[in-house]
Amino acid sequence: MIHIKRTNAQNLDFIELVKHLDQELAIMDGDDHDFYAQYNTLDYIKHAMVAYHNDIPVACGAIRAYENDAAEIKRMFTHTSARRKGIGRQVLQELEAWAQELGFIKCMLETGLQQPDAIRLYEGMGYTRIPNYGPYQGIDNSQCFEKILHP
Repeated sequence: MIHIKRTNAQNLDFIELVKHLDQELAIMDGDDHDFYAQYNTLDYIKHAMVAYHNDIPVACGAIRAYENDAAEIKRMFTHTSARRKGIGRQVLQELEAWAQELGFIKCMLETGLQQPDAIRLYEGMGYTRIPNYGPYQGIDNSQCFEKILHP
């Protein structure tokens, strides 16, 4: 059974899952990892989620304000042992609902070309490709997406 808990970036389970995420990203991003890492600190994240399977933390995600009306999806990760079971989709749905509760009308995100599973997830959840925003402008490895949240 999956249980998703709303928390913050100081949650120890969230921090541990993010460590695993960063290890994977360091391999995928290669020489570009330091560039991306500077935009993935937990300093500005106030809203995080951890998904538990039988009380074991297996996935996480977070949102942070990007613009007045936009929340940015950050730190999405599913442990290798829990992939392809729809848990990432559940976390993303909960993040979208939370963003909407907080008054945001859209969610935005950036992911890398080396993450085809993530791209499929976002497209399958109704995210559409947008021009790269903010620090990702002009970065060929980045793909940015957004989704308008409907009540």
